[in-house]
Amino acid sequence: MLLGPAVEYLVTDADGVYVDATFGRGGHSRLILARLSARGRLIAIDRDPQASAAAVEIADPRFHFVHTRFSRLSATLASMDVTCLQGLLLDLGVSSPQIDVAERGFSWRADAPLDMRMDTSGGVTAAEWLASATVEELARVIRDYGEERFAAPIAKAIAARRDAGRPVTTTAELAAVVAGAIPVRGRGDAAQHPATRTFQALRIHINQELEELALVLEQAVALLASGGRLAVISFHSLEDRLVKRFIERHEHPERLLGRLPLRASELPSPRLRTVARVKPDAAEVAANPRARSAVMRVAQRTAAPLPAKTAQ
Repeated sequence: MLLGPAVEYLVTDADGVYVDATFGRGGHSRLILARLSARGRLIAIDRDPQASAAAVEIADPRFHFVHTRFSRLSATLASMDVTCLQGLLLDLGVSSPQIDVAERGFSWRADAPLDMRMDTSGGVTAAEWLASATVEELARVIRDYGEERFAAPIAKAIAARRDAGRPVTTTAELAAVVAGAIPVRGRGDAAQHPATRTFQALRIHINQELEELALVLEQAVALLASGGRLAVISFHSLEDRLVKRFIERHEHPERLLGRLPLRASELPSPRLRTVARVKPDAAEVAANPRARSAVMRVAQRTAAPLPAKTAQ
């Protein structure tokens, strides 16, 4: 998604060190490498084991892949003696290959085990969580992460099926339960499957996506060199809102001080400045309808120093 614009905004120094923290199948990484000089360096990260297999195909001495969560960015780079970056790219959410492989359980479009783990080497599957979560927990996750107004009846329907000895274990079963719990008059967009928001909510919860994002953003500010750039591609309002507020907080830190009586010299300096907000053009949306909800925010690290405790 936003392949050309993302790399165009990200790479400002061909000799720099960059991180593609959501490697996927390597589309962004390959284009970043094409923009780097012989002295440049690219470190790619992904928690999907299948991304590891795709990364092997890139035989370039400037490239290094690490199978890990991007919330472990600082520790990962420290183990490689990397302390400063010229750019960090985050292409959030589930990738097209993950959606298209039915066995991963991310989509209602084909019947498959309800897995939804981005890292299939460990952790709890969506089916396992549905088998143990309380009605209150189910409703909270579906409401907060899916922004689903029928979260309560959906949660009750899932629990009722489970209590009757028929727990939800496949994508088709979940899609059917959700569709049955939402009144036809409340389904809104006819082009959207009624289970879309619930699938999103479970995926976000199972993979701790928003918690992961919050952690990596804070690390990014500490790692970016002056002039270095952060580019984040989001696909739903929860992600984009988190990224927007994070950038605003570091671009206007004085807003957090309220009405404290401070001299101008005592005001905290901004550590980020907004560079761009980019949406896919009509041609990209026509070629890939999944791009229609994408939005990329780009911010640049200022020369403002970090607090001492963060810089250590």
